[in-house]
Amino acid sequence: MNKIKHEIATFGGGCFWCTEAIFQEIDGVSVVKSGFSGGTVPGTPTYREVCSGLTGHAEVVQVYFNPVVISYKSIINIFMTTHDPTTLNRQGADIGTEYRSIILYHNEIQKEVCLEVIKEVSEYFPDKIITEIVPYEIFHEADLEHQEYYKNNKGNRYCSIVIDPKLARLRKFYANQL
Repeated sequence: MNKIKHEIATFGGGCFWCTEAIFQEIDGVSVVKSGFSGGTVPGTPTYREVCSGLTGHAEVVQVYFNPVVISYKSIINIFMTTHDPTTLNRQGADIGTEYRSIILYHNEIQKEVCLEVIKEVSEYFPDKIITEIVPYEIFHEADLEHQEYYKNNKGNRYCSIVIDPKLARLRKFYANQL
């Protein structure tokens, strides 16, 4: 990440493989890490434990971005419009609290931006946005097999059925920010 002062955004919108793949396409994003956050069980949870729904953690990504190239507001706009923030504990066929829509803000400015973006985009959704907005506490990085999942597994059925269409929509609607 060189000497550029990067900022961090942390959020989850379903499977972290999908969210990671989306933000790896964005100009100004230098690193995307998949992991877990927002849970209540102490210690470092495993993927299996999080998927059980018993830890309270969500699958999230931590996005390191250059604010000179892309703003936090743009990052949150992309996040809010590339998943369904109106469904409780679900994104498509992925069901459970670990797949909830959540933004973990790192400071009060990020919190204000999140609330502003939600207000702005809410008119485009037929249902109420239920994305959790909570203070960031800790991020547990997922195992290496979950990092850069899409890049390493493009032939996987989940990637072709779920991630490819999301990336196609991203490229169509955010072409000027890629």
